[in-house]
Amino acid sequence: MHWGAAVALSVALTITITPTAAAADYSLADTTFAGSQIAKAEGAEPTVKYQNLDGTAGHDVSGHQGAVDWGAAWAAGGRFVYVKATEGTGYQNPQFAQQYNGSYNVGMIRGAYHFARPDVSPGAAQADYFVDHGGGWSPDGRTLPGAVDAEYNPYGEACYDMDPGAMSRWLADFSNTYYARTGRFPAIYTSTSWWNRCTGGNAGFGANPLWVARYNDFIGALPASWGRQVIWQFADAGALPGDQNLFDGSLGRLRDFALDR
Repeated sequence: MHWGAAVALSVALTITITPTAAAADYSLADTTFAGSQIAKAEGAEPTVKYQNLDGTAGHDVSGHQGAVDWGAAWAAGGRFVYVKATEGTGYQNPQFAQQYNGSYNVGMIRGAYHFARPDVSPGAAQADYFVDHGGGWSPDGRTLPGAVDAEYNPYGEACYDMDPGAMSRWLADFSNTYYARTGRFPAIYTSTSWWNRCTGGNAGFGANPLWVARYNDFIGALPASWGRQVIWQFADAGALPGDQNLFDGSLGRLRDFALDR
């Protein structure tokens, strides 16, 4: 599967991202605040049923988890992780090095995510800040593309006081800048409810892998841009530190995704 592609934008009430190569057929999701805020708006509390689903188990962590015992996380079945790197253009996770390098050293496939703050600075500025502070990508088969966490505002109005067109332009600005810096489209972590409310159900981001938040024993309807998720965040607590995630496929398929194929 090829995940990289050139980008063209058309701006009206929506933003359209049109890759010249085949569009991604997967979708994604994650967060720091989001684990509780996004997904609880989507469904019921997590139950043990999640651990019986097919796929590859993983998780996401931030500074809230502190120094993670990566040997224990591996023993508990974790095979991939997203680590919070940055937020806005002024915050870096103080535990990032321990979490990002520690997960890699124990054998996990890992990536970094950025908590979007559309209310404080442009998308391009935040993408640059993210890449410059741990959010890059390398084709080593062990590094996932960076992810942008787009969710309900934990500090104020749900959509950061932005209308759907402005929010869509912000996300496209972030996505295009990240692509220009790394050659990969960033994954988008979001929930269907937030996407519908804050982007107006924008259908133009299908080239970005989807990481979807839904705390239930089924995923339900996906945001308009996607027909399939890459990663499902299904619970905010479980066997692994932080939020619980499931990659839609085998470990080999996960490595392919890391390699952009």
